[in-house]
Amino acid sequence: MANITLRPITNQNFKEVIQLKVNEDETKFVAPNAYSIAQAYVEHGAYPMAIYADEKPVGFTMYGQFEEDEGDYWIARLMVDKNHRRQGYGEAAMRIAIDEMRRNEDCEKIFVSFVPGNVDAQLLYEKLGFLDTGMIVDGELVYVIKFGSY
Repeated sequence: MANITLRPITNQNFKEVIQLKVNEDETKFVAPNAYSIAQAYVEHGAYPMAIYADEKPVGFTMYGQFEEDEGDYWIARLMVDKNHRRQGYGEAAMRIAIDEMRRNEDCEKIFVSFVPGNVDAQLLYEKLGFLDTGMIVDGELVYVIKFGSY
């Protein structure tokens, strides 16, 4: 497998990252990358990151400690381009994001949410140890992983 890294969005990779797309039938599951990058500009604590396989951008994620969520840690976005699916890039990116957040002493749990019916996301999050909280926020199912269970 390729070397997977997360890199900040910059002038050099911005255009490539906003051109990454999911399959047409998956657009209901994830916001466009341009929207997420704009949201990160106004959301304090958000880290929008390009997912790279070796030197090629293949996806996007955004995570962090969000003020509007009372300082909780969240993985707010995860997408892998339709041409790079099923190669383990999403799982690798999630593991890196989780590890980054867990370096913070106050990170006791991390939340993630997804649109009901997004089976791929649900299976990935469960594989990583996330558990259903029973909460629904903005129409999305909320899962959590607690420190020490990953």
